[in-house]
Amino acid sequence: MINKQNLWFLTLFSLILVLSVYYITMPNDLLSKAVSTEEKADKKEEVKETVEEVSALTAMRVSLEEERQGMMDDLQEQLTSDTVSSEEKNNAYEQLKYLNTLQSKEEELEKQIKNQFKLDSFVKIDNTNISVVCVASKHDSTLANNIMRLIQSGYEDKMYITVKFQKA
Repeated sequence: MINKQNLWFLTLFSLILVLSVYYITMPNDLLSKAVSTEEKADKKEEVKETVEEVSALTAMRVSLEEERQGMMDDLQEQLTSDTVSSEEKNNAYEQLKYLNTLQSKEEELEKQIKNQFKLDSFVKIDNTNISVVCVASKHDSTLANNIMRLIQSGYEDKMYITVKFQKA
């Protein structure tokens, strides 16, 4: 189930994306009145890079959201079903709680990476495996190691953390 905050985020992101595509495809004579030719080239490159960065991370987030949403829907059907035993309902409820905590932990890790390293990122937690995809202009092993240490500091148990970089 998609919450209101995610719905607003996707709606506003879609609006920004549409407006940026409209801006890129506007005729040059309209743009030349408002902006010099140097500024136009810079802004177009920035918009294209931003759209590519955000769209790759957003695509990953949306696919993970759809996957988890399907799992949550199945679990909620189990909870509301009359033919399912109370033990199975308890297991379904525990799994729903686990999925919600995973989602909040992923968002928290993304915020920590954003605050500490100034990088946009995507985090996926799967049991003891944590996958991180960061958008960065340079692929630095020291930065990857620091991100791994940051993430591991939030867990007592050993986690298997992978950090991948995408070009900005």
